[in-house]
Amino acid sequence: MPELMDPRLRKQVIEYLSKKGYNRTEAMLRNESATQDAEGRPLTSRVEDNGGSKYGKGLELTRVWIEGNLDIYKPELRRLLWPLFVYSFLNVVSEYYIQEASNFFNAFKGYFEDEHPDDLRLLQPIGLPEHVTDSEIAKIYRNNKYRLSLSSVAFFNLIQFLESNDKLGGSVMVMILQTYMNIVTVERAADESHSLARMLGRAKEAENFPAEDEGIPGHNAGSANIDRHTTSNILTRLKLGPLPMEQEMLEDVQAELEEEDTKNPPAEGQISLVQEFERQIKREESDDAPARTDIPLPPSKVRDVALEVQKVKENRDRFKIEGRTGGIGPAVSVVMFTFHNTYEGINCIDVSGDNLLIAAGMADHYIQVWSLKGEALESAFPDVLPEASRKLIGHSGPVYAVSFSPGIAGPTEASSGYSQIPTTNPHHLLSCSMDKTIRLWDLEMWTCLVVYKGHDGPVWDIQWGPHGHYFLTGSRDRTARLWSQDQIVYLRLFAGHEQDVDCVAFHPNSAYVFTGSSDKNVRMWQVTNGVPVRLFTGHTGNVTSLACSPSGKILASADDQGTIILWDLGPGKLLKRMRGHGRGGIWSLSWSVESSVIVSGGMDGTVRVWDVAEPGNAAGHGKVIGEGGAGTKIDGGASAAQGSAGAGSKKKGKETVVTPDQISAFPTKKSPVYKVKFTRMNLVVASGVYTP
Repeated sequence: MPELMDPRLRKQVIEYLSKKGYNRTEAMLRNESATQDAEGRPLTSRVEDNGGSKYGKGLELTRVWIEGNLDIYKPELRRLLWPLFVYSFLNVVSEYYIQEASNFFNAFKGYFEDEHPDDLRLLQPIGLPEHVTDSEIAKIYRNNKYRLSLSSVAFFNLIQFLESNDKLGGSVMVMILQTYMNIVTVERAADESHSLARMLGRAKEAENFPAEDEGIPGHNAGSANIDRHTTSNILTRLKLGPLPMEQEMLEDVQAELEEEDTKNPPAEGQISLVQEFERQIKREESDDAPARTDIPLPPSKVRDVALEVQKVKENRDRFKIEGRTGGIGPAVSVVMFTFHNTYEGINCIDVSGDNLLIAAGMADHYIQVWSLKGEALESAFPDVLPEASRKLIGHSGPVYAVSFSPGIAGPTEASSGYSQIPTTNPHHLLSCSMDKTIRLWDLEMWTCLVVYKGHDGPVWDIQWGPHGHYFLTGSRDRTARLWSQDQIVYLRLFAGHEQDVDCVAFHPNSAYVFTGSSDKNVRMWQVTNGVPVRLFTGHTGNVTSLACSPSGKILASADDQGTIILWDLGPGKLLKRMRGHGRGGIWSLSWSVESSVIVSGGMDGTVRVWDVAEPGNAAGHGKVIGEGGAGTKIDGGASAAQGSAGAGSKKKGKETVVTPDQISAFPTKKSPVYKVKFTRMNLVVASGVYTP
């Protein structure tokens, strides 16, 4: 190490250089002397010269400024803190400040534990420069720019503050913004999401959700693109229209409806069944619908014709829910079936499409089926007597999901399903289990027909396709698989989630499927080739339920934080968030026939009805009610006092914010709601388990 020059000698050298005319050398030596103390050591006048601690000082400076900012700007400015934290931490490690990196991580991680626990867990072991090079999470952040939209006023105020405090750490934060982030400034008038009314609403709700265009595509909340390296905003074009009907089947259905209209003419003011059918089917040809050849289905049978005829009848005669009128939500009726004395033995519930059967998957490895009318269940075997319920035994582990095949209530009430008239009741039941298998059960003989194997872990969810024949499963092995009823090997493997696939759903035209995961993402996949076409990221908790609207244009997803998000499938945009459920999980979602209303049920023991359209008189913030209930109905316009905690509760219920789009809520008596379903007549059927 070179010896430090004596200050007196330095002064003499400067005078000598001045006399001899060495002006440039003199100026360089004077500048160097200005940054050294009396003993010749460098003076630290800027935070940039403070080693690894400069990042901590810069981030704390920014955080304090944001928390002291105007309330309307706080929600969007707070979104800056996470990327600033990540990139600062990775830079500290890369510059070999090992102890400073550990101190920095421990000092700031507490601010992000609720929203980013998984990323924090992956970042924590990083302590050396080679870790930054090898870590997958570090590669994702270092090789991609973090995208964030800010209103122009908030962004300019931020830059002005950082530049005015450059020596206190502002310049370090500016460097990160320029190098690692893609900040998109938005004018209030040009973007509704950054309008003054919306910003005031977020401030009142203390909202801290990721925006739809935030983060790294394919990792954090952001674009619907599934490729994080894409530079284009062009998404795959989707075919969301209904699957066309076979010409021969269409003619058969129309003939049956004409005959029905002749036997039972429509009432005064009521359209005929043929007119109702033509209103649904007769559409101009469009590229918006998949081709019949894209989704191979078995040839139609007499039962399929009967199913379509019954659908037309129920569609015409249903209770119509058109949405809000004058700010008042439509009346929705709910019937609740509650299981008692289960001793926490029921894992899942499903109700058949004809609303005659209910099945429960048990922790004791079996399925039990009951009649909702209280009638005995008969068997196709003549020597087997009718029983009040049927027990289906075969799994070697807890049953996690059950699903009835598509069906609908028939035109006549027969004590058995064996007559000349084709039955439209469901014929099969699917179940999945911890034993990694899927079983297909016959509902006439009450026996197992097929065991499907392929997953490498417990199978969490299973759903029939809307036309039968195909079904979808999700598993702990982080994959979803598409199966055909007549083949024991899966047809498609959907891989891409980073954690368990917890819930699955079909698009109404069967051309697409949806998967929800513990990685907080929802993915949309094309059935024909197994390729992902949309990625929806914005949940702050594990995704627990999915449901696509009958119109095929909107997807609803729910998480264990009590939030429901609506997504516009075409552009891949987030439409809105709806809150009202308590934490613990929203376990079931269902749409009305018109795609105008959603019903939900979950762990908090309530059934809630939501309006898809924004209420015209919404103030941008919701009211606060208590979690749980005592059997009283809470309307969307009721006062906050009505939502008190459950009867007999000594502790005050935890407060929950309810957004204005909630139409009504139906609290149960300590019964978590496992399943909710809109019937084709727009009646809501719910089921749950009483937990005293």
